[in-house]
Amino acid sequence: MNDHASLIDELIGSLRCLPGVGRKSAQRIAYHLLQRDRPGALKLAQSLTQAMQGIAHCRRCRNFSEAEFCVLCRNPARDRGLLCIVESPADMKAVEEAGFRGLYFVLMGHLSPLDGIGPEELGFSNLNQLLDEGETREVILATNSTVEGEATAHFISEMVRNRSLQVTRIAHGVPMGGELEYVDASTLSHALSGRRTLR
Repeated sequence: MNDHASLIDELIGSLRCLPGVGRKSAQRIAYHLLQRDRPGALKLAQSLTQAMQGIAHCRRCRNFSEAEFCVLCRNPARDRGLLCIVESPADMKAVEEAGFRGLYFVLMGHLSPLDGIGPEELGFSNLNQLLDEGETREVILATNSTVEGEATAHFISEMVRNRSLQVTRIAHGVPMGGELEYVDASTLSHALSGRRTLR
């Protein structure tokens, strides 16, 4: 009986690592899987294991990828002169659905000194290398409209300006404090087309 209880507690505790899932939600999910969908739970466990073992980061853009370079970076039809910088893969997907056809650089976060996240953690050395390759003509800063996102955009704009490249920031359409992942495609498309040059 003790072993049974401890396994359930461990399952509930593990589910709490998911964003927005507290103890009650984790308990509800655990009981649902055990009562009603054990095959689904086993498939989920297998998919999680395979994903954790098989998905790394693209060497060029830092997005999640199963290969050394992701599908977008390998696509010769993309406009290699446009580089859109986003905070997360979810933000990249949102921009992609809005119709952007350039390339990306995924920061996997934003500058946050209090949390120990600085330029190194965001791959700025990789970004410098990418900009030095000479293919980029415009850098579009599509970080979130939060204090941290704006600070990150400002830091990157200084890096880009030192190379005499055009740097723009997505503008109207994305609300202050909003996150790109939750903005609809038409609003984001409008924000991309209305981007402005940073001075």
